[in-house]
Amino acid sequence: MTIKEMLAERKRLLEEAKATQATADSEDHRELTEDEEATIAENLAAAKDLETKIGAARANQVRQAELLSQLADTDGWENQHQPQQTRLPMMPAVHTTPAAGGLPVPGGAATFPSFGERLIAVRNAVGQHPSEWDQRLLPQGAASGLNESVGSEGGFLVGTDESQELLQRMYAGNQILSGGAGYSGPTRVPISANANSVKFKALDETSRANGSRWGGIQASWIEEAGTKPATKPAFRQMELSLKKLVGLYYATDELLQDSAALESLVLNWFAQEFAFKIQDALINGTGAGTPQGILPANCLVSQAKETGQAAATIVKENIDKMWSRMWPSGIGNSVWLINQQCYPQLFSLSQAVGTGGMPVYMPPGGLSASPYGTLLGRPVVPVEQCQALGTKGDILFCDWSQMLFADKGGLQSASSIHIKFVNDETAYRFVYRCDSQPAWNAPLTPYKGGSTATTGPFIALDSRS
Repeated sequence: MTIKEMLAERKRLLEEAKATQATADSEDHRELTEDEEATIAENLAAAKDLETKIGAARANQVRQAELLSQLADTDGWENQHQPQQTRLPMMPAVHTTPAAGGLPVPGGAATFPSFGERLIAVRNAVGQHPSEWDQRLLPQGAASGLNESVGSEGGFLVGTDESQELLQRMYAGNQILSGGAGYSGPTRVPISANANSVKFKALDETSRANGSRWGGIQASWIEEAGTKPATKPAFRQMELSLKKLVGLYYATDELLQDSAALESLVLNWFAQEFAFKIQDALINGTGAGTPQGILPANCLVSQAKETGQAAATIVKENIDKMWSRMWPSGIGNSVWLINQQCYPQLFSLSQAVGTGGMPVYMPPGGLSASPYGTLLGRPVVPVEQCQALGTKGDILFCDWSQMLFADKGGLQSASSIHIKFVNDETAYRFVYRCDSQPAWNAPLTPYKGGSTATTGPFIALDSRS
């Protein structure tokens, strides 16, 4: 059977199954007979088998098209397969604005007035021949023969503009990824089109003592005609391997008639939930099935509480010592992250000056600039993912440029009517693949100060309980 014939047969099977269910519903919602249940089950199984065959046929068309494209443009193919370029993460990092990606099927010249209407058009395309699809779903100028290589199972679920808006909203709801006033977010690491991970060499530097800087590089003062001592850096291997974050929800046929409500669900709630989970991973992620966060990381610098310090408190000495543990180059990009339960403690901090004193924390509208309060001139940002007051991780001092973050392809999407067919619901699935890892593998022993005064880009105050 051709793809066109298989699509027509699958549509017939699904309509027959739905008609059988509708007959029972119209008769006072009676229970299905055994024969009717068997008919529906057989039709759905046959439709699912056809769906698999259609997918394989479409994939074969895509492979043939890619092969023809590569043969026609050898130079372009070679350029896409150049070795992945990497950087040494311990070098000063430049923060870049996240580039929102879209699916490889941009919308044509005619666009949808709203994202909700696009989703409804996708739902209506299920089981239809490509000639019946809403033409706004198709790439402009696409050949009719290639239209069957994409479809309502996800090929055109999210257009370029909508995918970009989803990512923008996701980043806007993430105080870490997006950065903020006075501080930048993680450093972006590119992953090539044909890879799911990236490996690269990084400097293995854990001390600033002579002979240890830059992993072993050392310059020496020598006499005239003296022998030059040879040194070399030490490297370690880093790997960012994409982890999968997924979201799934069901839209009823009634909801699909209301494009505004559907758009709100996807663009608002879904983007906010993804932003929440990624931010939680950047702070608390273990690296096992999730991106690596800073709290479980080997490079985290833990500042001990003060002797006799009461439980669930923050004192000025904690702030002073956390500040002293930030690596010098990170001060200008540093930010305080706190659980909002920390606010009463910050409001009470003061610095004695003669017989009087001055506040340590400057709230917005006071001596500091909006929208953040400041501690020692650096922004204070409340985030839900910080630990409860008194627990390690309730207050963090971070230079996020030393966190590496990789993603690929933006948000991927797919839809299906089969999972909840008998309930008149359509399933929408979204997938975002990303990974993170600190650029440092251990705290850094300073040139002067000893091993008890290690520094780093991520500082946490130990538990006070």
